Amino acid sequence: MNGGRRDSEVLPVHTRLDPYWLSLILSGIVQLVLFLRWLYRRIRNDDLNRAFVHDMATNHLPHIYDILVKLCEKQGIEVDSQPAIRWVELNNSR
Repeated sequence: MNGGRRDSEVLPVHTRLDPYWLSLILSGIVQLVLFLRWLYRRIRNDDLNRAFVHDMATNHLPHIYDILVKLCEKQGIEVDSQPAIRWVELNNSR
């Protein structure tokens, strides 16, 4: 005997599907889905930011430097050579 029941007895459906357990399971599933959405968006935003910075450094900075050199020549300011683009990996992930 197990708590006044026999092992061969099957629990009624209303005992197995207690509304408190169902609400707990449902809220847990909702929390998991919301966490996974947040995690995906965070990873996606990091990728977009990394792509933006890479695009800015490789495509736009050389043009900006060229224009700055022309402006400095027009103003009579002596300019050193353009600085090299140096990548700094802070988390060594890529």
